[in-house]
Amino acid sequence: MFDITRRAVLGSAAAAAAFGLSRQLEFIPPAWAETPVEPSVGFYKYKVGSVEITAVYDGIWRKPHDPAFIKNASVDETKQALAKAGLTTEFMPIPLTVVVLKIGDRLVMMDAGSGVGQWQANATHLPANMQAAGIDHTKIDTVIISHFHPDHVWGLMEKETNAPVFPNAELVVNETEYNWWTEPGRVDKLAEGRKPAGKRIAQVFPTWKNWHLVKDGAEVAPGIHLIAAPGHTPGHSTFLVASGNEQLLVSADTMYVPALLAPHPEWQGSYDQDGPTAITTRRKLIDRVIADKIRICGSHFPFPGSGTFVKDGNAYGFTATVQA
Repeated sequence: MFDITRRAVLGSAAAAAAFGLSRQLEFIPPAWAETPVEPSVGFYKYKVGSVEITAVYDGIWRKPHDPAFIKNASVDETKQALAKAGLTTEFMPIPLTVVVLKIGDRLVMMDAGSGVGQWQANATHLPANMQAAGIDHTKIDTVIISHFHPDHVWGLMEKETNAPVFPNAELVVNETEYNWWTEPGRVDKLAEGRKPAGKRIAQVFPTWKNWHLVKDGAEVAPGIHLIAAPGHTPGHSTFLVASGNEQLLVSADTMYVPALLAPHPEWQGSYDQDGPTAITTRRKLIDRVIADKIRICGSHFPFPGSGTFVKDGNAYGFTATVQA
């Protein structure tokens, strides 16, 4: 998985000169600038207290518009929401960002990415961008998994052999998520479109001995606590990072496309296994982020994968972070 070439690194030679530099994140209203489909530089560093956060770009799903994507909204409505957010309306842009935390001398990876094209043909950049950011994947101590959807866990496995990419790292996941996907007979209960993923998970993950199954509220790494966020999947989880007086919520897929779900938190995505629960979870967590002034990042926010939410009546306003 982590064999790379120079051509795989995002950005030009000029952009490469900026690799490794920390920059202050700048918030600007989306009406003032159009968000690019893909970034020119594939990683971004910032700090939460003493914890160094590196946002690493994996790639993007240029998803064709599909009336089934949002169960209770039309394609025209989703296009209007994208346009208002300054995003392309040619397709549904679903980028994927993975964050790596440096806590003292410990490297903690939050989700494993999509496995170099195993999820989408345009999602192949994670290994190159990690290397460019100075992150050696063999030095990852812990991989914390939010849920078992392919874009978050296919990066744990080599494409052809299913061999573990992180055989020596601790793999941490909510026990509800692990047990649901690996329950005997689960594959037969899945919708047809999910059976291949379910079969791969059921055949591979139980053979690994480095899983650490935890419950809601568990401290999964120094200063990082699991917050159960069910709905998207039964054991979908978010993670609150605290250092000094600062906090960051690694929100995974709670608000997976904020251009759609911030102004319309009642919309139900087709990938939410329990739509009503996902809505309740979404509102609870975003209300907490706003009330407690917690920073937030999400797997499918526009790169570098973070932003800020405010209340807007019974909905929310969202401003994506941009690279300064």
